[in-house]
Parts: sequence; C-alpha cells; structure tokens
Amino acid sequence: MTGAPDAQAPITVAMTGASGAQYGLRLLECLIAAQRTVFVTLSRAAHIVLATEADCAVPARPAEATRFLAERFGARAGQLRVCGEEEWTAPLASGSGAPRTMVVCPCSMATLSAIACGASEDLTGRAADVVLKERGRLILVPRETPLSAIHLENMLKLARLGVVILPANPGFYHRPERVGQVVDFVVARILDQLGVAQQLMPPWGRERG
Repeated sequence: MTGAPDAQAPITVAMTGASGAQYGLRLLECLIAAQRTVFVTLSRAAHIVLATEADCAVPARPAEATRFLAERFGARAGQLRVCGEEEWTAPLASGSGAPRTMVVCPCSMATLSAIACGASEDLTGRAADVVLKERGRLILVPRETPLSAIHLENMLKLARLGVVILPANPGFYHRPERVGQVVDFVVARILDQLGVAQQLMPPWGRERG
C-alpha cells in the first residue's frame, strides 16, 4: 500500500449489511464537511440496515440516493455521488478512474470474504479489488462478534496485503455520555487513517482544545 493519502483526492465509502449504519453515516458527514469528494456504494442489505438502525430510508435508485444524501449532509454540487452496485461504467470499476482510497464502513463478513478472495460480483467488491491492485489504501471497518476462524483468517490475509483492519471497537477512556460520542470514537480513528483532520477525538495525551 502507498503512504499518506492525497489530501485532495476523492474517497470511496462503501456501506454493507453489517450492523453499524451510524458509523458510515457519520463518516460521510465528516468527509463532506472536510470538503472531500466522495463516491458511495450501498448494498441492498445496507439499505435495510440504514432504515432499521438510523431511520434513514435511502432511495434505491443511485440518482435519487445521491440527491437524498447530498441534501442530508449539505454537499456541494458534484461532491457526493452514489453508484449502483451493478454500475460497471462507474469510475470505481477501473484502475484508470477509481479513487485510490476506499473505506468499507460498516464491513460485513461476506464483503470482507469477497475482498479477500478477489471476488468482484458487485461494484463494492470490484472497487476494493481495484484499490488493492493499484496499491492504494483500503480500510475495512468490520462490526461482528464473535469472530470465527474464517473471519480471522480473511482479516489476516488482507492485513498482510497492507489493508487496514479497523474494527468498530470504541474505547471508553473519554467517558462517553451519548451514543454519538461512541460513534465518533471509531469515526475519528478512520479519519486519522485517511489523513483527514478531525476534532472528534483528541490524540492520546492531549486535551481537547
């Protein structure tokens, strides 16, 4: 994998059917606020989880989903684009046009397995495959417990390829009082890995300014 991500380069955010829709939504909110251009993929299961966990009924059609999320997060024109999972003409599907940085948040074990095996049966899998082959930065945020040996072996395989495995395991030393603060702990770690400045959580040993 390459070093620090380009501060101006677009980022792909994939949301899958794992629990933890709040992490993905908060990540999108922070990236839009940081003026980053974002491509988004949503699995069918992700639509169900978003509606169930966050009362967020994202339209199924990519164009309508783009408008919905852009309005929700106050994105400027062209800053956010939702790509369909079978939209093979999307920039994400080719090494010549895809962002070199991608986050799968939350990442289901099915998606993690597909990435580990190089399966590209949908745009999320293909986009991850492109990032790997182009030696970009891929961050997976699994949210599953307990983990089977299969899950762990897939994570180890990907970690050895340079993939960042960042489980949605929040800390509590900051003494959170709201669910949002628990979510922010994990999202802050993702933003740190992306090289995106954040004020959600101060670095260890420093007080919040």
